[in-house]
Amino acid sequence: MGEILPFRRPRASDKHRGKTLCRHGHHKWQVDKARVFDTKEGRLVTRYRCERCGQTKTRAE
Repeated sequence: MGEILPFRRPRASDKHRGKTLCRHGHHKWQVDKARVFDTKEGRLVTRYRCERCGQTKTRAE
């Protein structure tokens, strides 16, 4: 027998879960463990990545 697939259309709230906060600037920043520290112009730079949308930002310390 084959696998039975659900034909129900996903609700809008399920489809866009977690994206509306990031769209309004409320990101969930975490330190990017792959590249924790980087040097830029002789300063220490930390790289952050949003858990929900994946956007990155760098911050000079």
